[in-house]
Amino acid sequence: MAIQLYGFWRSNAAFRVRVALALKQLPFEEIEVDILAGRQFDADYAQVNVERVVPTLIHDGHRVFQSLAIMEYLDEIHPSPRLMPEDAQGRAYVRAMAMVSVADSHPLVVPRVRKHLAETFGADATAIEAWCRHWAQEGLATYERMLEQRPAAPFAWGSAPTLADICIAGQKIIADLYQLDVAAFPHVAALTKRCFALPEFADAHPFRQDGYPG
Repeated sequence: MAIQLYGFWRSNAAFRVRVALALKQLPFEEIEVDILAGRQFDADYAQVNVERVVPTLIHDGHRVFQSLAIMEYLDEIHPSPRLMPEDAQGRAYVRAMAMVSVADSHPLVVPRVRKHLAETFGADATAIEAWCRHWAQEGLATYERMLEQRPAAPFAWGSAPTLADICIAGQKIIADLYQLDVAAFPHVAALTKRCFALPEFADAHPFRQDGYPG
């Protein structure tokens, strides 16, 4: 099964897909698209992904983009271990948890939004960082409330990681990037500590990728 992944070290969405591939033990080749330098807008990449974002997964000649769609695709073509519960209630809950980061929080801090804030509204670096920290914190707070209502046991939907845990771990990475203290979110802190104790999560962390400047 030949898999290529167009990604970037800092991309939170690419992190999610790397974790999913690792949990399923699927080997892949990662191709860098420097989204901080705007390489996603190059003409050759536009032929790969018309939305001009990362990640893009190439498998058997098929192109799949949007991290949630990619992870569900991987679950369908390689169903063990499962990243989505088998029952409808479980799948709905896991998708809802995933979407807190994928749809509500993370899209507000991506490069094109930061660029728009600067170019259209004249936001300086300090204002943009404050914006990103606010939305990162909002995502953490939502996850904290959800985990208070349904505590992890030990993961968000039982004994093994699902898409929910991958996305919550991604939200913790956004907190890391903006130096947010997650101590105020003890349920999130405990869950993500368990996630990053697993090599599949730890090795996919942006700070461990080629190209990370730190």
